[in-house]
Amino acid sequence: MKMAEVCNVFLAAGMREVCSVLATGNILFSSEKAPSELKIILEQALSEYFNYEAFLFLKTENEIAEISKKNPFPKLDLFHIYVFVGVPEIAENLVEEFNKADKSANEKGEISGQNFYWQVAKGNTLDSAFGKILGKKEFKNKITSRNLNTIEKIFKKF
Repeated sequence: MKMAEVCNVFLAAGMREVCSVLATGNILFSSEKAPSELKIILEQALSEYFNYEAFLFLKTENEIAEISKKNPFPKLDLFHIYVFVGVPEIAENLVEEFNKADKSANEKGEISGQNFYWQVAKGNTLDSAFGKILGKKEFKNKITSRNLNTIEKIFKKF
């Protein structure tokens, strides 16, 4: 889907100062409404417009800053760091799945704050045992992941 269309859906749903962050699926906006109310409004608007069941994970500027700050891993040239956000207790489920999966050298997973962080060698994300687990149907509406570099780009846009 085109980010311009997603932004238009947010505007039509009454959001202000709407903009996308690259083509990441992340939309920044402002609203006076409570997050629980926004989630319902925006999921319904996106579902109707794009004809699919939308699932959103809304985060405030402070929450995005915390996600970046709580990263437990050092930045290494040969590794990606992903953060998983989602429904309550999902981080614990991800740790269980990660611990069961075969791991490559220096592949790590850890909960920090309320989120699960995953360090994986560049080029190995989709081929790793844990990466394949993430495609399970049971996780579809419970998590989303972002490369930590994307989180930092989002935070800079605030």
